[in-house]
Amino acid sequence: MNEQEMDIFKIISAAGDSRGSAFEALRFARKGKFDEAEAKMQEAKEKSIDAHDVQTKLITSEINGDKTETSLLMVHAQDHLMTSILARDLIEEMIGMLREQSKANAL
Repeated sequence: MNEQEMDIFKIISAAGDSRGSAFEALRFARKGKFDEAEAKMQEAKEKSIDAHDVQTKLITSEINGDKTETSLLMVHAQDHLMTSILARDLIEEMIGMLREQSKANAL
């Protein structure tokens, strides 16, 4: 396995971990455990940054003249990254809604 393929797998792994942490955060929020949800969302963001850093490395390499092979694996990695970011953003909004609902019910 070459370095580019290793980087692609790093993106897939970090993006999947980010998505998983975001969904764990949502499960905590549904139980009213907002501190735990916030911690899991922070974890999701950090993992997303890890994936984005590898993506940026690959983009920078290509800009500097190193040819990046567009493979099905690369497309798969990009798909994982984009959907994990979208899931994280939507879950963040959902947690906010659950928090607001919880406060309204407490009144």
